[in-house]
Amino acid sequence: MYTEFTNQIASLNEVHPLRVYFEENEFLKKLIDEIQSFPPETDFPRYINILNQICEVEKRYTRKENQLFPYLEKRGWFGPSQGMWAFHDSIRDIIRMIRLSLQKQDIANLKEDVSQLLENMLHMMSVEEMRLFPNAHSILLEEDWNAMIEGEAEIGWVDKDRSKIGADMAETTNNKNDIHTLTDIFMKLDEGRVTKEQVNLIFKYLPVDITFVDENDKVAFYNRGDLRVFPRSAGVIGREVRFCHPPKSVGTVLKILEEFKAGRKDESEFWIQFKERLIHIRYFAVRDENNKYKGVLEMSQDVTEIQKLQGEKRLLNWDN
Repeated sequence: MYTEFTNQIASLNEVHPLRVYFEENEFLKKLIDEIQSFPPETDFPRYINILNQICEVEKRYTRKENQLFPYLEKRGWFGPSQGMWAFHDSIRDIIRMIRLSLQKQDIANLKEDVSQLLENMLHMMSVEEMRLFPNAHSILLEEDWNAMIEGEAEIGWVDKDRSKIGADMAETTNNKNDIHTLTDIFMKLDEGRVTKEQVNLIFKYLPVDITFVDENDKVAFYNRGDLRVFPRSAGVIGREVRFCHPPKSVGTVLKILEEFKAGRKDESEFWIQFKERLIHIRYFAVRDENNKYKGVLEMSQDVTEIQKLQGEKRLLNWDN
């Protein structure tokens, strides 16, 4: 049965997400075999190079969370969003420990952490190939996979050789978005007027991540900036917000929504260390002119450099 399924995967288009996931697993398994073939003491630079490639698995997990899981939810399967995401986060924790050991040049802990990482990754691959992917193949429709393809390039892949395919996909998507229609006219706002193109450009160049969740707790919008702190892709649109956060954070998010809807609170903020950067996260209740709750605006910003500012800067100096 499994051999029959893998044969079906091999016959899929090269950009089909399911085929990409399988090929990505094969790529990772080769890296795991390679890094297990010699201890770091024998060739540390080579060891680190392979390890860095393996740690790119985070992109794969982000794709699953933002691309695959939303479509499974739409077809009624919520298990992966709840259970598998938590396992992703446990692997991310190990990767953080590995990076810390590298900074300290602690070879003993590094070897132990890497061993744990590889064990967990191989277990995850087994669950994916034996349960997640076969079920996804039977549950999802062709239209789901086609829609999913458009968002894959926004997050990326473990194997950098896929970047050319990603660029082609992004170009195709951009060409679709460049088609002008009669509705592409000025939009009258409370102050001023702008075109749809200008609105998209404004959101793209804002130095913050923005996500808007409507009054029904569904993600309605996110800005597609080049320097987003937290990845987003098209699969998140229309998704229940409780499935857009790691399981350990869901309780906090639901509490914020409860307080906003009840009118007891209007704002909440957090700041966290993420990939050695300080990230400021803020939630704002959105209400209409009658103070009726219309949703929540989430904003995230990398404030690492802002935090270092002192005194004043009044002169233009682009050399420093």
